[in-house]
Amino acid sequence: MSITIHDDVALTALRRAGAAAARTLAMVGTRIRPGVTTAQIEAWVREDTIRQGGWPSQLGYQGFPAAACTSRNHVVCHGIPSANEMLEPGDIVNVDVTTCLDGYHGDTSATFFVGEPGPDALHVVEVARRCRDAGIATVRDGARLGDIGHAIERLARSEGCQVVRELGGHGIGRSMHMPPHVAHHGRAGTGTRLRAGMALTIEPMINAGGAAVRFLSDGWTVVTADGRLSAQFEHTLLVTRAGAEILTAPPA
Repeated sequence: MSITIHDDVALTALRRAGAAAARTLAMVGTRIRPGVTTAQIEAWVREDTIRQGGWPSQLGYQGFPAAACTSRNHVVCHGIPSANEMLEPGDIVNVDVTTCLDGYHGDTSATFFVGEPGPDALHVVEVARRCRDAGIATVRDGARLGDIGHAIERLARSEGCQVVRELGGHGIGRSMHMPPHVAHHGRAGTGTRLRAGMALTIEPMINAGGAAVRFLSDGWTVVTADGRLSAQFEHTLLVTRAGAEILTAPPA
């Protein structure tokens, strides 16, 4: 399946959807604290997305039952919000927001500290953020997908962390998930060549321990096999001739 090169009309819509998702995620971040349930987080995402005239892309996607993923501590991704799951001091929680606005999608996530982080939490969260940014720094017209994964994996390993290999980023546009698959590991100079006008996500999942993961029986939740912490940060970005335009940058 071919990779979409977006025209100016699509790019305008992608920028609007990305900005809306970023605003929702930033709002949620201000409300994260001990005692909040992941179901409350989901409700905030749903309400704010609709308030902005959009729709939460994740809701009902292939049967997913919520408007956002909430992945706490050893949950790598796709955590299902629950009224029975309460944030506790020292936790970390990733909130993944995808907004559909005027037929286009913006996808972003961040991992938040709940109260004061311990040293392991502080380390894996900051490494995950830096890994995302290292991947973005390789993006430009003419670069290759392998450059992204190589930069991410090299940084993670240098900091004593591991990259989850079973999941990755993706193209985005009129569908939430489009080609290409964006692996967060790889060899520099290999893979599909990036072209200006492509839109994609970079969203490395970084484990404090081993890279191995388990998929739970609910069909969605992915956890670290060793029970150690995992963190993730995600941006939607546009490939340009000069580099990358981040479409989900936090609001000023």
